Amino acid sequence: MSPFPPRIHVLLASQAPVGLVIRRGPSKHVATMLWDRDRDTFQLGQWLKGRIYERRSDISPDGKHLIYFAMNGKWQSESRGSWTAISRVPYLKAIAFFPKGDCWHGGGLWTGKTKYWLNDGYGHAELHSASALQRDTQYQPQGGCGGECLSVYYPRLLRDGWAWVDRVKIRKWQEKDIFEKPIGQGWTLRKIAHAEVGAPVGKGCYWDEHELVGPNPAPPIACPTWEWAELDGRRLVWAAAGKLWAAQVRPNGLVSESVLFDFNDMAFDAIEAPY
Repeated sequence: MSPFPPRIHVLLASQAPVGLVIRRGPSKHVATMLWDRDRDTFQLGQWLKGRIYERRSDISPDGKHLIYFAMNGKWQSESRGSWTAISRVPYLKAIAFFPKGDCWHGGGLWTGKTKYWLNDGYGHAELHSASALQRDTQYQPQGGCGGECLSVYYPRLLRDGWAWVDRVKIRKWQEKDIFEKPIGQGWTLRKIAHAEVGAPVGKGCYWDEHELVGPNPAPPIACPTWEWAELDGRRLVWAAAGKLWAAQVRPNGLVSESVLFDFNDMAFDAIEAPY
């Protein structure tokens, strides 16, 4: 069996033309990369031997900071095996560090350029904090589900302009939520967010697929290989087969499709943050 391509998830800053790519693969290696969305250039941040829960992570509106939840299973270490951290994009070195000790809740959302909500759940310890950043204790996220990834991911989608449409219960421990976002020219991007035990090979228990719904009464166009997709200005961007793609949206569909970056041929490298 050929190896699976790396999994790609992207966080887009709302007030700056940057993004943070979270690239996972092999399963216990993850890297972060800065995406300059004006020039479509990419800069490697850092690697982590462990897991970053991308659906419990967020980039600040100005694109300068990342809040993320990670796990390396070293339960007797200072990190207690899992932790929430805040770092400077695109690096992972913590400037604020909250050991967790389990994989319930964790991570958080940015509520301003320097204000963040910590998905505390059963509680973090605070090892050190950043004086320039402020924890938002008043924020009440809407639309969260359960105590794992969806407690952050669904509120992030709603904040970023997605509309929740429906929840489909398939069987016990298997359901999907449908989100939609207009992408211009009469088209709608549909995100099908799966949550299940016993997911398909190569998928985690939380995974997404997508459809394009056109302006005419025709069946939706299935895009089952798109693991992440979003509107970036007037273009559509998505991740599939370990690559980041882009295309323009026109009344008759997507045109000028291109690959922005191929993340397949990357290997772990110990990199120090410049701070």
